[in-house]
Amino acid sequence: MSVINLYLLRTLRDRLHVFNYNRSIWTLSCFTVKQLVKVSKILEEFEVEERSTHMLKEHYPNIDVIHSAVQGLDAALHKIHTESGKEYIYEKLCICTGGRPKLIVHNNPYVLGIRDTDSAKKFQSHLARAKRVIIVGNGGIALELVYEIEGCEVIWAIKDKAIGNTFFDAGASEFLIPQLQADKPEATIPCKRTKYTIEGFEEEKEKVEAGEGRGSALGPDWHEGLKLKGTKQISHKVHVEYECEIDKIYPLEEFASLQKKALAFPENVAEERKAEKDEESWPVYIQLTNGKIYGSDLIVSATGVIPSIEPFVINNPFDVADDGGLKVDEQMHTSVADVFAAGDVCTVSWEPRALWHQMRLWTQARQMGYYAANCIAAEVLGESIELDFCFESFAHVTKFFNYKVVLLGKYNAQGLGTDHELLLRCTRGQEYVKVVMQNGRMKGAVLIGETDLEETFENLILNQMDLSAYGENLLDPHIDIEDYFD
Repeated sequence: MSVINLYLLRTLRDRLHVFNYNRSIWTLSCFTVKQLVKVSKILEEFEVEERSTHMLKEHYPNIDVIHSAVQGLDAALHKIHTESGKEYIYEKLCICTGGRPKLIVHNNPYVLGIRDTDSAKKFQSHLARAKRVIIVGNGGIALELVYEIEGCEVIWAIKDKAIGNTFFDAGASEFLIPQLQADKPEATIPCKRTKYTIEGFEEEKEKVEAGEGRGSALGPDWHEGLKLKGTKQISHKVHVEYECEIDKIYPLEEFASLQKKALAFPENVAEERKAEKDEESWPVYIQLTNGKIYGSDLIVSATGVIPSIEPFVINNPFDVADDGGLKVDEQMHTSVADVFAAGDVCTVSWEPRALWHQMRLWTQARQMGYYAANCIAAEVLGESIELDFCFESFAHVTKFFNYKVVLLGKYNAQGLGTDHELLLRCTRGQEYVKVVMQNGRMKGAVLIGETDLEETFENLILNQMDLSAYGENLLDPHIDIEDYFD
C-alpha cells in the first residue's frame, strides 16, 4: 500500500469518523510518512517507513484492509469483485493503483522493470551476481540507479542529448556528469523500509515471490538500505550512449549463431578503444539504434510508467486520457459516478494553473491522496471544496547524485514559448542555479545543491512580483536574496 492510500485513509477517517476501506491492495504492508518537513508553502521533504497493515487496524479500528487483488468493478451496482471471490459494496470508491513499468520488451528473463519494493529486491539479487548491467531510460529511476550501482560496469542508453532530460537542461546535466565517476560518500541514513513477512497468507506470498504480485510502491529514498553492488572490485564505472534506443535484444545462443561482434566496455572516449571486441560471453546482448552492440548480465528498463487502470475500465465508461490515465476533474472525480482517482493512475483534465503541471512523482501522489480524501469527505458531507493550494505551482524536492535537487514552477520553461530568458549561476561541484524569467517575472527555477533559495524563489514564483529592476543581480552570490525579499 502506498503513502497515497494511507493519507487518503487517514484523512477520510478524520473527516468522516466511520469508513470501511473496501478497496483491495496488493501487499500486506503499507507506507507511512515520517519526518515530514515543510520546506516552504508547497515543498515538503519526508522519509517513508514500511509498516505492517496490522498497524492500521490497531490504530484505526474502523478501517478494514482487504488482502486481495481486484478482479473487476461493476460501477453501475457500486460493487467491487476480488480475486478471492468476494464482493464489496461501496458508497464512494477511490482508485489509487499507481503505475506499472513501461517495459521495453515483455516476457524476457533478462529485462527487469523497477517500480515497487519487490522488483527492487529482485534487481538487487540479480545485481549481486552481475559484472555488467545495461540501463535504458533517462528518468528518475535511471538517474538513481546509475549513481548508486557499484562493483559493476554500467552501460546507460538514453534517447536524449543529455542525462536527466525529464528534469534538467543540458547545463544542469553537465554539472552532474562528474559525479558519475566520483567516489560515493558513505551512507549515513539507514533505509526505513523493512520488508514484512507475509504470515497466514501463503497464496499471496507465493505470488510475490514468483513475481506475479506487487510489492509496495517505491518511495523517494527507495535505494537507501539496498546493497546495489555487483561482483567487480570497482566503484562507479558508467558509460553513456546518447541519442539511441534499444533496436534488438539477443539471447546468447542466438547472438552466437549470428556471429555478430560485441564491443568491450569503453574505458575512455578514444574511438580505437571503443572499437575493441568484447572477449567475454554474456547471457544477453543488445543492439542499439546507433549500431553498437554490448553484452550484459541484465537489462533494466527504466523508461517510465503506464497507469494501472485495469481491471477497472473493463465494462465501465471511464474517460481515459491519451497517456492512459483515468481523467479526473478538479474534485478528483472520474467520469464514473462516485468513483474518484488519485496519484499515478489518474490524469488531470481540468485547466491547470499557469505554473503547475502534472508529473508522476511521489510528491504529487501524496498531495493528490490528501486532496482526494478531502474531496470525498466533502461530497459525503454535502460541503463544497476548493482546489488545494498545492496545485497553484509545481514544486518537487529530491536527491540525484548526492545533490539536493529542487524544481519549481516551469523549471524548464515548459509551455512558455520563446520569449523567456534564463539566469544562471554555477559553482562546479557545489551548486547549480537556473531561473526562468518572462516579462520580468520568475516563472520557474532549478536548484541543485544546498542553495537555501527554495523558499524565497517559491514565493517569488507564487506572487509574480516584477523583478525587472534587479536583472542579473538576482543571482549575485554576494547579495543575501533571502533577506532582501523577506
